[in-house]
Amino acid sequence: MNKLRVGVIGCGAIAQRRHLPEYLARQDVEIVAVCDFSEERANEVKERFGAKYALTSTEQLLALDEVDAVSVCTPNQFHAAVSIQAMQAGKHVLCEKPMATTIGEARAMVKAAEDNGVFLMVGHNQRLMPVHQRAKEILQSGKLGKVLSFTTTFGHSGPENWSVDGAKSWFFNKDQAFVGAMGDLGVHKADLIAWLIDDPIAEVSALVGTLHKQIPIDDNAIFLLKTNSGSIGTLTASWTYYPNEVNSTVLYCEKGTLKIGADPVYGIIVNYADGVRENIEIGKMQTNDKGGQMNSGVIDHFVEGILSGDGHEINGMEGLRALEVILAGVEAAHSGQSRKVNTAS
Repeated sequence: MNKLRVGVIGCGAIAQRRHLPEYLARQDVEIVAVCDFSEERANEVKERFGAKYALTSTEQLLALDEVDAVSVCTPNQFHAAVSIQAMQAGKHVLCEKPMATTIGEARAMVKAAEDNGVFLMVGHNQRLMPVHQRAKEILQSGKLGKVLSFTTTFGHSGPENWSVDGAKSWFFNKDQAFVGAMGDLGVHKADLIAWLIDDPIAEVSALVGTLHKQIPIDDNAIFLLKTNSGSIGTLTASWTYYPNEVNSTVLYCEKGTLKIGADPVYGIIVNYADGVRENIEIGKMQTNDKGGQMNSGVIDHFVEGILSGDGHEINGMEGLRALEVILAGVEAAHSGQSRKVNTAS
């Protein structure tokens, strides 16, 4: 396979601002079809990105033999069903996060990939950012010793400032979104922190609330996390960080502190216990700012994993592990008690 032929299911903001531009930028990809329940939107996106077909049903797109792989950019409620349907049709799948709304759905997705001999990747782009790749290298070097505690935060002013549908976005529909800020932003950090410190999350306590927006789901969530090896830390997800986005992680280690995305100039700052400070100017944090988009690395990873036959680091099992943390947080928030994470094997 010299060129990957792709389809995109769901033509909302994530498709228009991430998937399609990044597919279009690659010489080894052909955008064959786009699909959306809105015919007008599908046609508009088809013209803008040079697709051959604009369709209004998933079945129409998956029936195309000339499509090798699909991006699933639908509301969360449909991620599992559409992804499984695509894999049963022999298509490789890149599914947006969270990959599903239940553990059962997520496990069915992993099984569908195995049964049909296709690749399943989940769009957790945080671990592909240059700052996080470099931070992991520093941690793995052993210079800072063990991570003792941490705080990781992802917040912005809300989907109404990002979604193509504004305040009417499916993000605010509980049936379609399933959860709010914790599923939109928190799941990214759940994946990131476990990968970054190479230590799965074992236990979650949570405070979740709707603090400002008039919506039926959470606009803020704070998790207290404990890892398998005993490190503890916080994960914060918010849709009420007005006006500026915060996307940062701080790791407190035996021999110093590692700060990521906490400084406007230096992507990484390392403060060693002996007083030495290391400032690393490396790339920028990915942003949800409409005018400041950068390549997320997700499409590159997806395409290259298929064309090489090597598959993907961020596969279905990785997506399942992050989802398990979010679902444990949902249970913890409802019960007022901590919940163990049923870590995927």
